Amino acid sequence: MGLKARLRQDLKEALRARDERSKAVIRMCLSAIQLAEVEHGGELDEPALLAVLQKEAKKRRETIAELKGVNRPDQLAEEEAELAVLEAYLPQMLGREEIAGEARQVIAQVGASGPADLGAVMRVLMPQMKGRADGRLVNQVVRELLSD
Repeated sequence: MGLKARLRQDLKEALRARDERSKAVIRMCLSAIQLAEVEHGGELDEPALLAVLQKEAKKRRETIAELKGVNRPDQLAEEEAELAVLEAYLPQMLGREEIAGEARQVIAQVGASGPADLGAVMRVLMPQMKGRADGRLVNQVVRELLSD
């Protein structure tokens, strides 16, 4: 079952179960997908659909970080709950060790020897990591590996 079909099916289930949070988040996802399809001029493939959902999840993460700084526990809890619903549709992100393993391979492939080679490593590594890892974490891991 494709991502869009899964979202529509889960929306029906959320409506039946009267799950307001899931219903709202899924509707938001479907709206974002529809907007992206209009901008694209046609149906989106699965990677593009995932990119739309990852963008929405990133918005939630940024909002959560801001809310932690201003001490708004009520809104913080709501944003975290929305993020939890969204993450159910996203693939499992790679951990620090998995990123480090792939980064070591790319560093050896590129022949990087120090922090000055960060750009060369990131140019090769980021397309491999797209949708599988947070870019900031990848950058941090590569910087640590190159500074050793």
